[in-house]
Amino acid sequence: MRVPTAGQGRAGQAAQRPADNQTMVSSRVVGVLASVVTVAIWTGFIVIGRASAALTLLPFDLGLIRIAGAALVAVPWALWLTRRQGPAHASRSLAGLSPLPLRQTLITGAVGGLVYAGLCYAGFFFAPAAHASVLLPGSQPLWAALLAIVLLGEALTRQRAMGLALILAGVALVGGTSLLAAFGGGEVWKGDAFFLVAGACWAGYGVLTRRFALDPVHSTIAITVVGLLSYVPLFVALTASGLLSTHLLLAPWTEIALQLFYQGICVVIVAGITFVTMVRAFGPVRAAMITSLVPGLSALGAALLLGEPLGASLLAGLALVTLGILLGVWPLRTQAAGAALGVAPGPAAK
Repeated sequence: MRVPTAGQGRAGQAAQRPADNQTMVSSRVVGVLASVVTVAIWTGFIVIGRASAALTLLPFDLGLIRIAGAALVAVPWALWLTRRQGPAHASRSLAGLSPLPLRQTLITGAVGGLVYAGLCYAGFFFAPAAHASVLLPGSQPLWAALLAIVLLGEALTRQRAMGLALILAGVALVGGTSLLAAFGGGEVWKGDAFFLVAGACWAGYGVLTRRFALDPVHSTIAITVVGLLSYVPLFVALTASGLLSTHLLLAPWTEIALQLFYQGICVVIVAGITFVTMVRAFGPVRAAMITSLVPGLSALGAALLLGEPLGASLLAGLALVTLGILLGVWPLRTQAAGAALGVAPGPAAK
């Protein structure tokens, strides 16, 4: 076997480095595109959610439609994957409907699907959609940072901590007025608590996809299938027994069709895939920081489309969140220097 000389070794490394850099740039471009799609769909989800509060369907009706719409795409896709992989493929579970092993399917499906959706729609019984638009995406960066420290062993750098502080301050400015009104009495605080825990669930889902190194399509199909096999039977049983109210039979078909398309296909399938793509490109903490743009953008969209008030606090909050994201996502100087020297980043740079 021929042993390469030192010059040949350096030449080989130099030839390999551009390819590695090209792969890194390509992954970052895909991550940026996925970020744009995710933030756009989540912003539309909040605006449509605010508008839906005045329509016919109840919160848990929307949960059922969300899962049904997603299942229209996920189940045929899962069956196609099953057929392509063949009967001997060992990683499938739930009668071949999930392309992931059973343990990963149940964990991600519960955290990112059933529990997350249940908490969200329970929160809508007590608090308005405006609170959800602030607390759900706004709390995720903090939850993601804490969970990444515990589950992934990541270190919270000073630069990222400063970014998180700016994001939280911006989110407080965007929704502070409406959230402070919750302390005036009533049960709005219960809905806010549901939204905060739901935000923790979705942040946990992002960390789990990173820990399990899940494929975006496979993880999205898995959480949809878990929701289909758990939420739907539970909804049918509760409504049939009279324990849960429903307006499904009262809603016009146009309202149901809109929610099937946007809540199910766009939010669950498309944004589900692009969110996991973001996590793979940037990591769970940075991905959650990027999605913290949603509260400000959704409030801006609600002001333009729904006539909600547009104040200086909204614009200032958007500026702070944007600055915090840039500070949290921008590479550290030490990382850039290490990359130039071919040095792999340490745990703190994940």
